[in-house]
Amino acid sequence: MLLFKRVVDLQAYIETQKKANKTVGLVPTMGALHDGHMTLMESAIEENDLLVCSIFVNPTQFNEKEDLVKYPRPLEDDIAMLTKVGCHILFLPEVDEVYPKGWETPSFDFKNLDKPMEGAFRPGHFNGVAQVIHRLLDIVKPTSLYVGQKDYQQWAIIQSMLQQLNSTVRLVCCPIARKENGLAMSSRNMRLSEESIAIAPNIYKILQEAKQNLIHFSIEEVKEKAIASLSSIPEFQLDYFEIADGNNLEAITEKGSSGLIVACTAVFLANVRLIDNLILKSS
Repeated sequence: MLLFKRVVDLQAYIETQKKANKTVGLVPTMGALHDGHMTLMESAIEENDLLVCSIFVNPTQFNEKEDLVKYPRPLEDDIAMLTKVGCHILFLPEVDEVYPKGWETPSFDFKNLDKPMEGAFRPGHFNGVAQVIHRLLDIVKPTSLYVGQKDYQQWAIIQSMLQQLNSTVRLVCCPIARKENGLAMSSRNMRLSEESIAIAPNIYKILQEAKQNLIHFSIEEVKEKAIASLSSIPEFQLDYFEIADGNNLEAITEKGSSGLIVACTAVFLANVRLIDNLILKSS
């Protein structure tokens, strides 16, 4: 695996590879890699000649400075995992490489995609996401970009950004990777105690219940039951539970109003914020 820290060096290498007609898959990460990331890597390796993984803890998408400071950075472990999976290139830049003086990201109009759910609780977060993804795409110029479904709203934002840019980059959204107990794999899980890890899978359990409840109950009733279940667990502090149109993320009230319905939630557990989602209906 090759390691690049400077944009100019990475671009020079990728340019030589593209002249040989090699395709490039990009998996952008903030490190603290886990098996969920590895599923993205495996897909990128299978579908491309080269896999570029970036590890960059992007300061512009953190609302709280404390979260940025506390974000886990187990670099040696990350490199070991990337080597094992067969990653070809690791891009490990400093902040001034990603955001050089004078560089500006274009403005995007996400309509209402960035307003509900994460947007309501983390204002400005998606601007930071769009900024760093746009910059990484500008640097790497990949054939395909790989993201995970766990950040469903983020995937929708990136898809919208690519459309606005008239980009030819193929966006691949990979299914959520979960532990056997249903807990969605996340870098933030590293901050959970053993006691919290035992409680956290209730999030997915309640999402599954919501999917079953949708068969017999109205959207409003499904939402009420899920919120009541999440609120009944004393260790949870609920930010939101929303049932939305999976295409535009607008809250829906009627089951027949969309062929794609997704339930999204965010819960604090021992001061660690966990997000998850489940597609309730797809037709």
